Amino acid sequence: MDDVEKARVVQLILRGRTKEAMRLVCESFGKQPPKMKVGRVKGQGRALAVYLPRRSTIYFSDGSLTRNPFVVLHELYHHIRFLAEKHRGTEKHANKFAMEFIRAFSKLSRSPQTPE
Repeated sequence: MDDVEKARVVQLILRGRTKEAMRLVCESFGKQPPKMKVGRVKGQGRALAVYLPRRSTIYFSDGSLTRNPFVVLHELYHHIRFLAEKHRGTEKHANKFAMEFIRAFSKLSRSPQTPE
């Protein structure tokens, strides 16, 4: 994805159109998007969100987190890596993935042509 597409994904998440944003990212990797649910996962009490591969679902501890681009994209990274049959990736790599999108959004939102 280029920076304009990444910025668009962040914008969609911020507007509460998270499923659409996840679909766009997953399509770019040739993968199906995960399901989303709000609720805590047993044993993950402090986690803001967690991806459960056996259910292909991202669980958000609070509904407001579905509008948090960093949290959404971080967990989406784990989903994509799992479907690619690779190790789910480190937290460091998931953070880097999320920040690439946020930086693109930040960079483009400062320019006169913000993506619609």
